[in-house]
Amino acid sequence: MTSSLHQDWLSNVRNDLLAGLVVALALIPEAIAFSIIAGVDPKVGLYASFSIATIIAFAGGRPGMISAATGAMALVMVMLVRDHGLQYLLAATVLTGVLQVIAGWLRLGALMRFVSRSVITGFVNALAILIFMAQLPELTHVTWHVYAMTAAGLGIIYLFPRLTKAVPSPLVAIVVLTAVAIVLGLDIRTVGDMGELPDSLPMFLLPDVPLNFETLRIIFPVSATLAVVGLLESMMTAAIVDELTDSDSNKNRECVGQGVANIATGFLGGMAGCAMIGQSVINVKSGGRGRLSTLTAGLSLLLMVVFIGDWVARIPMAALVAVMIMVSIGTFDWNSIRNLRAHPRSSSIVMLATVAVTVGTHDLARGVLVGVLLSGVFFAHKVGRIFRASSHTEDEGRVRVYTITGQVFFASAERFVNAFDHKEVIEKVRIDVSRAHFWDITAVSALDKVVVKFRRDATEVEVIGLNEASATMVDRFGVPDKDGARDVLMGH
Repeated sequence: MTSSLHQDWLSNVRNDLLAGLVVALALIPEAIAFSIIAGVDPKVGLYASFSIATIIAFAGGRPGMISAATGAMALVMVMLVRDHGLQYLLAATVLTGVLQVIAGWLRLGALMRFVSRSVITGFVNALAILIFMAQLPELTHVTWHVYAMTAAGLGIIYLFPRLTKAVPSPLVAIVVLTAVAIVLGLDIRTVGDMGELPDSLPMFLLPDVPLNFETLRIIFPVSATLAVVGLLESMMTAAIVDELTDSDSNKNRECVGQGVANIATGFLGGMAGCAMIGQSVINVKSGGRGRLSTLTAGLSLLLMVVFIGDWVARIPMAALVAVMIMVSIGTFDWNSIRNLRAHPRSSSIVMLATVAVTVGTHDLARGVLVGVLLSGVFFAHKVGRIFRASSHTEDEGRVRVYTITGQVFFASAERFVNAFDHKEVIEKVRIDVSRAHFWDITAVSALDKVVVKFRRDATEVEVIGLNEASATMVDRFGVPDKDGARDVLMGH
């Protein structure tokens, strides 16, 4: 226990502190932007980012991962805020947290094993594209100073590490470009232009909504969607950070942690949030590995906007755009482009479909859902093809023996039925399924159909070799006919 605490909190103190500071600076404009998307005051997103990051540092299951207000969650809130106002959003945020805690207790984090590598790659690439696209408004219809500052920021980010890696280069870029903008008096867009920063600490308050069924009817659909989107994005981000840091995380603890963070955030006047892959990548690339980096990001964010907000407001957006472009470039899996031809076609289609749907809808949940469904379809098709049927005669041609090999389920049931010749006039048919497995009621129905058809043609049928699991399926779901097909299937 002691070694685990030391590993999570004190094994990388200096880098965690500096990385958390970089993340905090990058969180500010995003939190404001996401507040604007959701239709609420900027302080709602800023308070949420502080609260979620701070709490998840203690309660989360993935050290070094950053959680805060996100664009994917903000998009879900728009209609609720427009139709019912901020107080209902705060109530929905609390309920979102409750649902996520329940999901963690039910160990739904284990569902991540159904997300294929192709879907994760598509998710990462789509997010990299969306991060880059989100910077374009800051680079259109602007003066040459903005392009020069952005280029200078990228130069510092990529070249400074050649001099020293003692200080994260994104932090150096932000400080240097802010100083240049102030000294030269450049008239360019700054963080302060995005919205007014809060000047006080968040306060605990109960959402001002009626505690009745009507309120639940209004907020539950939104909360359920927020819970699913939040957990999906958090689980995907945890998997990516696991890979970047070559370490493991507790997905179920992360579900509960996200829920606890959102419950507290709803009572502190913040909007629901989840893990942020962009900020998590910034943290990892800046040297952050432990929980201290996440805690530093949350606390630094609040302290900066409340106590040195005047200085933070003067940070040029071009500096933060440079940081986010670095994140976009670093996030994109460039090997996936080279592997399009090398990998199986089905894997490439899943990856490209995930990217296309995510970028087209700006909804990470929809993209991942499409990817998972396509992966399931391709898998079922592939396994369905691992099916073989052969036959031979015995007892001087009086008995036809069919040997079935492979998996019989909804995707291969039709091939199973078509493997039998019902036109052949023969005394007895023996179906050997000792090398086969029956997975679902479609498979059982197919076996029923074959046996019944032979029996009705006055052909004796014997099914041999049913394994225990298949026999249980047949016993529960097989449909006997008047000729006693069930007895044949069960070997009676």
